[in-house]
Amino acid sequence: MSDRFKAALTGISGILVTPYDGDGEIAPARLAPVIDKVIEAGVHMPVVNGNTGEFYALTIDEAVAMVHAVVELVGERAPVLGGVGRGVRDACRLAAESKKAGAAGLMVHQPPDPFVSPRGTVDYVKRVAEAGDGTPLVLYMRNDAIGLDTIAELCSIDGVKGVKWATPNALRLSEAIEASPDDIVWVGGLAEVWAPAFYAAGARGFTSGLINVWPEHSVAIHTALEAGDYATARRLISAMKEFEIIRAEELNGTNVTGVKSALIALGIDCGPTRPPSAWPLTARQAGQLDAFLKRNGLIG
Repeated sequence: MSDRFKAALTGISGILVTPYDGDGEIAPARLAPVIDKVIEAGVHMPVVNGNTGEFYALTIDEAVAMVHAVVELVGERAPVLGGVGRGVRDACRLAAESKKAGAAGLMVHQPPDPFVSPRGTVDYVKRVAEAGDGTPLVLYMRNDAIGLDTIAELCSIDGVKGVKWATPNALRLSEAIEASPDDIVWVGGLAEVWAPAFYAAGARGFTSGLINVWPEHSVAIHTALEAGDYATARRLISAMKEFEIIRAEELNGTNVTGVKSALIALGIDCGPTRPPSAWPLTARQAGQLDAFLKRNGLIG
């Protein structure tokens, strides 16, 4: 793992939206102003094909096209992390394509199969690692029920360099860090709101969907946490909490809806979300979003 990639991993992993055109087809070029703003603000690692990017609403061909396009749009300005997942053959194809595109690392979505097993997950990650052919892997851990032994085994797979911890269990995170190899980088995977708790447990950096809309704020939170200034971090997080509340409604079904609606309000139209995500925001939600954007000076 290069020093540049490791440093970026301990920073902000900015999960980019996937833009669509008027016909509902992916339109990667519409991401250019978002990417420029994100990198200029100091976000450390753009992420393509993450959950804020509606990974599960994309075909594998679309996901392949997105990783190639995003790496090209970012260029040499930052390392790009490419999400891979779904069926093992799809995940392996996307891993190989992401490497070919020039992604600096692969974020492995935890398999959503209803019959997933702990040892099957180990086999899955090993297959993805082979397909990635030396590209660093970052596990996206959304369910810690697979157990500490399995987490430690996953972290011991050759090529696994980090874990984005996306389960609201800081105690289990601390236990997982103790049980796993010392060189694994642990990242808060539940965005800014959970970052202070995860920092206290031993993680560094965090994922963020807010960066699409207000990257400077995310960077300020990261700066405060790195300085151990939890009071400032909490104050900054409080200022964005209303946005996260909107995104968490309808069983998290408005998660991307809130981000894309905010982008439209900012004059960057990345299209709607695809079902089963909710679209558009309700009148109440839209009013709350408008008030949030105005209160923070993001729109007039």
